[in-house]
Amino acid sequence: MPFRKAVYRTQDWYRRLSVPQFTVVTGLLIITLGTILLSSPLCSNAKVGLWEAFFTATSAVTVTGLSIIDVNKDLTILGQGVLASMLLIGGLGLMAITTFLQGFVVRGTELRCRLDRGKTLDEFGVGGVGKTFQGIVATAAVLILIGASVLYSFGFNDIPNQGERLWAAIFHSISAYNNAGFGLWEDSLGQYRSNWIVNIVILILIILGGLGWRVTSDIWSNRKHLNRRTLSLHTRLVLRTSILLILIGTFGLLITESLGHGEHFLSIHWPERISSAMFQSISARTAGFTVFDLSLSNISDSGLLLLMALMFIGASPGGTGGGIKTTTLAALMAATRSTLRGQDEVVIRNRKVSDKVVLKAVGITVGSLLFILIMALLLSISTNINRENPFTFLEMLFTCISAFATVGFDLGVTKQLGHFGQLILIVGMFVGRLGILLLLSAIWESLNQDRPHLHNRIGYPKEDLYV
Repeated sequence: MPFRKAVYRTQDWYRRLSVPQFTVVTGLLIITLGTILLSSPLCSNAKVGLWEAFFTATSAVTVTGLSIIDVNKDLTILGQGVLASMLLIGGLGLMAITTFLQGFVVRGTELRCRLDRGKTLDEFGVGGVGKTFQGIVATAAVLILIGASVLYSFGFNDIPNQGERLWAAIFHSISAYNNAGFGLWEDSLGQYRSNWIVNIVILILIILGGLGWRVTSDIWSNRKHLNRRTLSLHTRLVLRTSILLILIGTFGLLITESLGHGEHFLSIHWPERISSAMFQSISARTAGFTVFDLSLSNISDSGLLLLMALMFIGASPGGTGGGIKTTTLAALMAATRSTLRGQDEVVIRNRKVSDKVVLKAVGITVGSLLFILIMALLLSISTNINRENPFTFLEMLFTCISAFATVGFDLGVTKQLGHFGQLILIVGMFVGRLGILLLLSAIWESLNQDRPHLHNRIGYPKEDLYV
């Protein structure tokens, strides 16, 4: 009887949770379960304690890729399988999965709840959560299997054991599509820097995962008549912005490393130099794979600054990556252009963008910047207290952006941090993956759940503000 009452109370508590609150709670539960599993003797060796498992589980669920363990040596095959499962959960969309689960936990949901769940899945529509979720899973499964097949047959031919080669192909295909950056080797993909097949497959998976299901679905639906008229504004904007960022990142790295005398780029020939620049440009948004060791000696300060900008922007809405998203950048640039032209409305491709979208873009960007600055401040304080591991501010800021944007690039800082510094990164990864506005919304609703929502019923007088 007491157990049944506890179950009823839990169900009632879950029913009263909003979508943001449900997402946060479910994310924490998945991380907790992953921590327990990874720390067990069946999944890891004695080097992996609760803290190491907690950090790794958070990094996996948030598809970041930052790690304080050696995945290949410290985790068993079962542990690597658990890690891959968490990458799938985090990459396919923690919010998509939790809203899908909420349909089972919260029975008899009202129209308002269904609308909220639809918005969480990029506004695919009322009642379409199940169908959309199935489409997301099916698309991911097909692309991951194709990528794994190519990597197994043509990419990882240097691995003699067929079982190890198959697992390496599957694991890296999952990690690449989900923009996670986890690898089975310490040098990430450094040993395959000259392998064009591995590079191309990984990059294609990263790009397709980062574009988002809505974009890939739109392209597939209009594959017979593919042109700018048949594609939605969202798809055209994502594709255009993504291509521009790839080109800017590639040529930008070539310029910064040529002028800044980056050791890695100056030590290789031009064909490999171009491929390395393109790989790191794409991986910076937000995959985290590397083909060379990232360090202050291998890459110039200007190159690191460019990578930080790419990391901060990130992938696209509904994709497996993090960052503020490409459409947020596009909305801000369009708003800036409209301001310079003296226009009262924001217009993109002869389409008016609502003020609500522009305000959301501003809120995401400002909130993300403030959160990263707070992370960097706390990290610098913690490292100043611990004089044994002194880092430059550039290294700390780079690591904070990498964690918040769920990239996984590391300059060798993460493993040398103390528990407090690593905790800052853990919080940053979790907040960055869920989204700063969603987390703030969950907190706000928790603090004001007993207050009536009157914001839509109240009108306020207008007054100009000089900026």
